Amino acid sequence: MRIGIVGYQGSGKSTIFELLTGVAPDISKSHTGQVGVAIVPDERFDRLVEQYHPKKETPARIELFDTPGLSRSDQGGNAQRLGIIRESAALVHVVGAFTGGDPVAEVDAFITDLVLADLQVVTNRIGRLEKEITKPLPNRDELKAELEGLRPIEARLSDGNTLHGVELTEVQRQATKAFSLLSGKSHLVLLNTADAEVDTALLQQIEDKGLSMLAAPLGLELEVQQLPEEDRAMFAEEMGLGEPSRQRVLRAIFEMTDLITFFTCDEKEVHAWLLKAGSNAVEAAGAIHSDLARGFIRAEVMPVADLLRLGSEREVKAAGLHRTEGKDYIVQDGDEIVIRFNV
Repeated sequence: MRIGIVGYQGSGKSTIFELLTGVAPDISKSHTGQVGVAIVPDERFDRLVEQYHPKKETPARIELFDTPGLSRSDQGGNAQRLGIIRESAALVHVVGAFTGGDPVAEVDAFITDLVLADLQVVTNRIGRLEKEITKPLPNRDELKAELEGLRPIEARLSDGNTLHGVELTEVQRQATKAFSLLSGKSHLVLLNTADAEVDTALLQQIEDKGLSMLAAPLGLELEVQQLPEEDRAMFAEEMGLGEPSRQRVLRAIFEMTDLITFFTCDEKEVHAWLLKAGSNAVEAAGAIHSDLARGFIRAEVMPVADLLRLGSEREVKAAGLHRTEGKDYIVQDGDEIVIRFNV
């Protein structure tokens, strides 16, 4: 799963990218964007590693895309700059609150950029459809249905409204699926402050727009992270820093993308897997390998909480907490799963 880190030039996008991934920004990629991986902290994973002592440890990872900075003066060109993040599952919008600007106005401008980028895509598609339905094509009725489905979407975008939370018809979902419309994506505002002091009135103004948000002094936290490990706690306390933003941001990403974690464990490997909440056992099998989904027979499931509490799989089974589930089983956060399959 890829998360797009977005924002205007100078907002601190690359700072949070480095804070989350440990990868320094590459200037040569400033116009194309840079991809890195953040390891998701999970105490359950750490304890499973201690219990199994596996030869290989694979924690859950989220792919982050530090996108090219948007222009404050050339909004017309931002639609093209935003186009490269359409495949991102969600957006982390970094807003600088240390430059004397107006963060609330910047949030509004960014939302406008998302809407304009989507409007351009939808309007172009409508124009092509209007030409195609004049031809005697075998799928003319389908094209007409798509056109009628897109018109209300175009009207909403033209009025400056986003698509986030909008209930779409099945025709509209199919019509817009390939577009990955930006204004319909989950959107976290990350306010990059100068220090640990936060303007609560400012936070409230942004939250009143119905947006999820966090505030953190990203620059200070990156400075602390780059110190020798034995010095970090002391400097963080001196600067008044609380819980590290890395954990808070990753937790917020989990919440807005509706992810859960399941585990596969043995002496060879302890592996944490990310999965969309509500996914079934076959989809979990497919996350591990396509062959497991194709040849799925059953899933053997036990809660990691019970596994850690009782100390071994044998004790979990003895307590009657080990289950066999079929393909329709909805995977729960913290499940330990063994997939039985045959191909």
